[in-house]
Amino acid sequence: MTDLPNTRLLDSVNTPHDLNGLGREDLKRLAEEVRNEVIDAVSVTGGHLGSGLGVVEMTVAIHAVFDTPDDKLIFDVGHQCYPHKLLTARKDRIRTLRQGGGLSGFTKRSESEYDPFGAAHASTSISAGFGFAKSRDLQEKDNHVVCVIGDGAMSAGMAYEAMNNVGSDGSRMIVILNDNDMSIAPPVGAMSHYLSKLVSSRSYRGLRRLAKRMVKPIGLEEPTRKAEEYLRGFAMGGTLFEELGFYYIGPIDGHDLDVLLPILENAKRMQDGPILIHAVTQKGKGYAPAENSADKYHGVSKFSVVTGEQQKGAGGPPKYQKVFGETLTRLAEDDDRICAITAAMPSGTSTDIFAKAFPDRHFDVGIAEQHGVTFAAGLAADGMRPFAAIYSTFLQRGYDQVVHDVAIQKLPVRFAIDRAGLVGADGQTHAGSFDVGYLGALPGMVCMAASDEAELARMVRTAQLIDDGPSAFRYPRGEGLGVEIPDNPEPLEIGKGRVVRSGGSSIAILSYGTRLAECLKAADMLAAQGLSPTVADARFAKPLDHDLVERLAREHEVLVTIEEGARGGFGAFVLHHLAGAGALDKGLKIRTLTLPDVFQDQDKPYEMYERAGLNARHVAAAAIEALGRGDVAEIEAFAAG
Repeated sequence: MTDLPNTRLLDSVNTPHDLNGLGREDLKRLAEEVRNEVIDAVSVTGGHLGSGLGVVEMTVAIHAVFDTPDDKLIFDVGHQCYPHKLLTARKDRIRTLRQGGGLSGFTKRSESEYDPFGAAHASTSISAGFGFAKSRDLQEKDNHVVCVIGDGAMSAGMAYEAMNNVGSDGSRMIVILNDNDMSIAPPVGAMSHYLSKLVSSRSYRGLRRLAKRMVKPIGLEEPTRKAEEYLRGFAMGGTLFEELGFYYIGPIDGHDLDVLLPILENAKRMQDGPILIHAVTQKGKGYAPAENSADKYHGVSKFSVVTGEQQKGAGGPPKYQKVFGETLTRLAEDDDRICAITAAMPSGTSTDIFAKAFPDRHFDVGIAEQHGVTFAAGLAADGMRPFAAIYSTFLQRGYDQVVHDVAIQKLPVRFAIDRAGLVGADGQTHAGSFDVGYLGALPGMVCMAASDEAELARMVRTAQLIDDGPSAFRYPRGEGLGVEIPDNPEPLEIGKGRVVRSGGSSIAILSYGTRLAECLKAADMLAAQGLSPTVADARFAKPLDHDLVERLAREHEVLVTIEEGARGGFGAFVLHHLAGAGALDKGLKIRTLTLPDVFQDQDKPYEMYERAGLNARHVAAAAIEALGRGDVAEIEAFAAG
């Protein structure tokens, strides 16, 4: 940890109301202090860095001009919100970001009245803001609604659906497009700044209204409107937004308070419909390592403020996503039909490994999971072998397309379900809790879960060869177990699990996914109590290995299932089958261990598994309790020791 940065002005700011007495130069100094505090805090906690640094001046300007929390400030992709948290009565807790019991890494309604809408997935702000604006109008209130959207969120269709609705309705609200990759903006310069100030000014708008009144009686209203829009669009690049019904201002320098403050003041005074302010920013602004490598400093581990060097792991086993990326790349060397698709997460899913080898067969569709799934369906329909690598929590956004465009048509799209299960510091919004249930419900879907990195490699190979329908394989965030990964993985037999440890007739433990290692530890604990359980790896939730499940039920008094997923998944499938087979009528005692029926907050992974009841001691205790003999307290003491 470094010496704490100088925060003289920031120390005097407890809420945004404390900005009221600050002049423009003080606000500039405050912005610099906020930036330094964000850098220092994230160096201690880890988290999202580059995005927040890019909106420091914008956040200061918004809170200086608008009256939050009465005026509603809604962030899209909530990892931009660290500067906002510093200015809204949370600076004393900023070094608890993403820690157990600490501040969320995203906006969160339950955390602060200054967070009117939670955001961790992208492209929701304009839709939510429209809801706030209509609610305001229906209740005859007069507050402002400001939405900050950016960091790729404008690549998602939902943003344009919302803009189309807002523009046609004409609701009064302000959208600030934080354009931090220059994907839309022409170069920002003095002329565009001048024009932006001009068109947002009261005098220009008054002249515009006068001109409309003058040309209307002589039938020139429509040609005049088109000419003005053409000139503004040509000069400033806002034609698209104007056509969607927004009054466009920009592009402007999103780091220049001399530009931001007057334009926001002008926008605040406008009363006649939605406004879009196009602010160009630099991701990582003000911190050289983040400016020079925006992708690596988007999300960071703890790091040295002086050098920018991030804290590295101890050189353990490879991460699961890397195993996936490397395996897929090897398979693609001999199969030119393999394609990789990701939704704005090439490094997060390790499809960037594939992209380096096969750039023509790698597709990053942006934050557009719905499009990505149907795009994959089109590839599959024409004979390609697409692998759609999408985080479990993000695939939820494309579920309708999984059902209608993939499953109903029996198209062989392969879903690589990354971040399946709990995700530590990213918390409840990013946990991959539901994919087992929502994919397992679909007819014809093959669902697999890897118990270690070698099994993952085999499942990638298995999915490659499934050409008669969709398939999915899930794997968690983080490192593998250190097992040897085959260079030429053998495919699995569809719908067949395996017994990894044979035991007596008392207890069987059936694992789906990477909790298998904890099941083996639980078996050791039970063996120390004179009980020798059988441990099996299901591998498949669908098609379920009926023979294996029935054998475990028939040969044991107790069957414990375990999965890193919500209720209604693998355990439910097992129960459903055994009920139909009559096994439950014969006295079998079964316990299903799942994620609890809550949205778990962020914490260290082990602590999250403790609260979820999915560590080894919980498996052993569940077996002992179901068996009705043995000493649960002794089991727990054994686990603790």
